[in-house]
Amino acid sequence: MSWVDWLRRPLAALAGVDDARWVVLDVETSGLDPQRDQLLAIAAIAVQVDWAGKRLSILPGDSFEVVLRQTSVASAKDNILLHGIGLQRQREGMPPEEALRAFERFIGHSPLLAFHAPFDQAMIGRHVLAHLGAALPNRWVDIEQLCAVTHEKVKARALDEWLAHFGIVCAPRHQAAADTLAECELLLRIWPKMAGQCHSWRDVEKLAAHQRWIARA
Repeated sequence: MSWVDWLRRPLAALAGVDDARWVVLDVETSGLDPQRDQLLAIAAIAVQVDWAGKRLSILPGDSFEVVLRQTSVASAKDNILLHGIGLQRQREGMPPEEALRAFERFIGHSPLLAFHAPFDQAMIGRHVLAHLGAALPNRWVDIEQLCAVTHEKVKARALDEWLAHFGIVCAPRHQAAADTLAECELLLRIWPKMAGQCHSWRDVEKLAAHQRWIARA
């Protein structure tokens, strides 16, 4: 990279954020309490951002999926039916430290996006801290906030409602890999309105933060 190219890099990149590669992710868990329940699986897909051309591309070949080994397998039957990760797969998963190290390498300096991201962030953050001893430095943005701020008139809240609004089919639902791909498709649908307002990752963060000021019925 020449010094001219270096000077032209977005401010977010200079701050250690990979402005051109985002990672969309989803998790499967043993329950809905991020402070007590267990992280069972992570799936993630990278998307490439061409800021100059205002293009966003899903990169299926740049993806990640792992099931974490559970030392104490006690998932309720209805929970297993929801996420599809049986007791045997939980017992035979990758050791948590190894799995989270692999996830850390995969995401690199990319910002992270998820639908209702605070849950994923809290769940992953707790397990990363417990097994790796330090927090991930990556930036997070909630896809639901981006949907709301770019499509203010849509009365949707849940992921299923947003997918239905855009006609995105996700089958099966509540499996991390399938949900992640659906969230990537959702991001593609809202990208045209994002691209008109954003010129860097920092702008994406500002756009998502603006959602909190929108009155939502």
